[in-house]
Amino acid sequence: MPRAPITGTELFYDQQGEGEVLLFHHGYTGSHDAWDEVVPAFKDRYRCIVMDTRGAGDSAHPADGYNIRQYAADVVAMADHLGVSTFTYIGHSMGGVIGMELGLNYANRLDRLVLVAPAPADGIQFPGTAERHEMSRKMRRERDVAGRLREAVALAGRPDVDLLRRNILRGFSASEGHFEESWEDLVNYRAGDRLGEIKTPTLMMAGAADSLLPANLADFQRLGNATLHVFSRVGHGMEYEAPAEFNAVLADFLDHGVVTARTLMRKLRESEAALAH
Repeated sequence: MPRAPITGTELFYDQQGEGEVLLFHHGYTGSHDAWDEVVPAFKDRYRCIVMDTRGAGDSAHPADGYNIRQYAADVVAMADHLGVSTFTYIGHSMGGVIGMELGLNYANRLDRLVLVAPAPADGIQFPGTAERHEMSRKMRRERDVAGRLREAVALAGRPDVDLLRRNILRGFSASEGHFEESWEDLVNYRAGDRLGEIKTPTLMMAGAADSLLPANLADFQRLGNATLHVFSRVGHGMEYEAPAEFNAVLADFLDHGVVTARTLMRKLRESEAALAH
């Protein structure tokens, strides 16, 4: 189990393939397992790196550092450890917020940015948020796999029960610091008014059946250089609810970058200018 000595702790990583680097990051209390159906589709063309954040997955459980700013610094430190100068960052949920932080403070290290159902740029502020987290805390304390599984199945557009059960067990194994302090930082994070500063070519992926969809759409509109894909009948975990569709959308973005009405119009004008000469 490879671990890298990163900013005072040890973080799990794995890598497959060679070439341009894709670095995948999981969500809150998750792990690199989230990308099991994704990496095999890209390892023949890219160097695919997965990592676990501090306190989650197969990484160590340090006493501190459980916040978005530190997680972004950990990503960059991991890239440094592996000799990677620039990379495409692909982050799910909390990993998407880490991606926003990278776009704002480490843009020189990014080739592209992929935000997969990211938590809101202006914090998790939905009605009942505190009550939902208290219920999650109770399920975690009691190791209530059945209750958590019922909730996860109900919120997935295309549920895979076995996979969701594995995700739940992974989540229960996260450190107390990761569980509590990461959540607090996700609630209090505020970067919405700065999203326009992110000029890195960005793909926002959202699920039509995800409660985060309105926030994802609002954040997409504020990004400085982004395109959007919304998956039908998919909840929060599109990379494992609909892996084939997810892989196709990601591959298209890697090949073509940001394509919008604005970029198409610019190409048209460039073509007309060339013909005029």
